[in-house]
Amino acid sequence: MNPIQFPAFLKPGDKIGIVAPASIVKYEDVVPGINLFKDQWGLEVVEGATLKTAFNQFSASDEARLADVQTMLDDPSIKAIIAARGGYGCSRIVDGLNFDQFLKYPKWIVGFSDLTAFLSRTYQLGYASVHAPMAKSITAEGAETAAESLRQMLFGELPAYSVPSHPLNRKGEATAPVVGGNLCLLAHLIGSETEVNTDGKILFIEDINEYLYNLDRMMIQLKRSGKLAGLAGLVVGQFTDMKDNSNPSFGKDSYEIIKEHVAEFDYPVCFDFPVGHVGDNRAMGVGMTAVMQVNPGFVNFRFIEPHSGI
Repeated sequence: MNPIQFPAFLKPGDKIGIVAPASIVKYEDVVPGINLFKDQWGLEVVEGATLKTAFNQFSASDEARLADVQTMLDDPSIKAIIAARGGYGCSRIVDGLNFDQFLKYPKWIVGFSDLTAFLSRTYQLGYASVHAPMAKSITAEGAETAAESLRQMLFGELPAYSVPSHPLNRKGEATAPVVGGNLCLLAHLIGSETEVNTDGKILFIEDINEYLYNLDRMMIQLKRSGKLAGLAGLVVGQFTDMKDNSNPSFGKDSYEIIKEHVAEFDYPVCFDFPVGHVGDNRAMGVGMTAVMQVNPGFVNFRFIEPHSGI
């Protein structure tokens, strides 16, 4: 794969598109985010039709959602596409998207959760994207730091994070491209055209509302398919609202399950990183190179420009 390319960083006055490519969203829930992009970031916002439509649990039919995203991809004046929310539905349309115009006029794709399918596709095309808060979540309680990290990322001020150590961390250092996202989606993409190549990469994972036994199953799927063996490092984000069997219990919590499945490897591992379905969902540049330092008392994680040094 050729070195990853960055779409042009944003500047005040640039135009961005907001679409709902997956689950239904209430328009009033995205208005605060739209206002933030306009009033605080100085951007012009183009609203997709899917912000105000509904089709069962989706924001619109597959055809209409695909068309809305395609319109944003094909418009050379739009410099970034930020999802309104995730939910479910991106994998139903990702293979139908045409990226010919995107390759002529690259733009930032921003989202998390179900948007992992889009971020993985963008990475395969050789372009960086951003796993970060979406229009609905960017103004949520506790999201101020995450929102600023996304602004920095999109405007070319590559962020650096320093977070407290976790007892399960495995110390070490790595400098490598970053891939990852929602664990369920990453497991779901295995065997498809948007399967993620993790060899030599720093992988980050997060999830929400899964049974612990299913988390175990997804980690086994990653391991059996070779996704864990060749990592440069592992960043374990937030696993929120996880569920256990009523009786008997699974016997391990989320982090203990993950620790078990990477115990035989020797790369650095960071637990409890601020990424996932939480307010403090820091921007992670998918495809970007990062320096990861897991020390006894803290973890440093910073993104660097292509070809730059440590």
